[in-house]
Amino acid sequence: MSKLKITLMALFCLSAAILGCGLSGDDPKPRLSMFIGVDISGSFINGKYFDDSIDFLAHYLYCHLNGLGGMERPSVLFVSSIGGARANEPKTFYPIQSFENKSVAEIAERLREIFPRDNSNPFTDYNAFFEQVALTIKNKNMVLRPISLVMISDGIPDVKRDGKTDFGSIVVKPLETLARSVTLRLLYTNATVGRNWQTKVKRSRVKIWTQDAEVLESWKDPKILLADRPLEEQSRLFEWIKDNVDFGVRSRRVD
Repeated sequence: MSKLKITLMALFCLSAAILGCGLSGDDPKPRLSMFIGVDISGSFINGKYFDDSIDFLAHYLYCHLNGLGGMERPSVLFVSSIGGARANEPKTFYPIQSFENKSVAEIAERLREIFPRDNSNPFTDYNAFFEQVALTIKNKNMVLRPISLVMISDGIPDVKRDGKTDFGSIVVKPLETLARSVTLRLLYTNATVGRNWQTKVKRSRVKIWTQDAEVLESWKDPKILLADRPLEEQSRLFEWIKDNVDFGVRSRRVD
């Protein structure tokens, strides 16, 4: 057989293999690194929205872990608390295996075990959470993967300046160089606090999206979460999450 024929056959086999991969229907390997932070300060954990936030988070995690409604499945997932008894206190990062292969009810039960109401702390420390996320990403060699941080919190830092809450004290710099796409979503805040996060938190690449608690409460509206359908068929809920939580955010530099 001539060299030309061998070369042509090799090219044909390679093309067929590539085409076969493209038509196989296999899902691409997940690349998203997802970090969930839950505010355990007394003001939030004992507030009116804490129970709702845990129930929503259980549904949110289940949907993402199972790729429901086209939601992106994370390659890695860590869930931790935001806050502590003192500043810069490291927290346990619970891995994806703590929530995989569980029902929504089981995920909610696990979350309430991790974040019991009787274990509130006085200090809300967003910066310590960001630093620990950055360290985890570097230690586990996850740099350059898309990163999504979801924080369940009222968004109010404890640091004050001239008697006013100092949103400028929030430092996202440890996250800036980790990946080309870093999105921070602050859920269960209010319009005023959300605007302060958008306009006063210094950043160049980190994208910030905030959503009010009053809006988030509507996730369980009977017209959105249909009582007569299993979660896998809740297309209205999937669309609601995409529009109100997983919204695609553009980067905005704030100096």
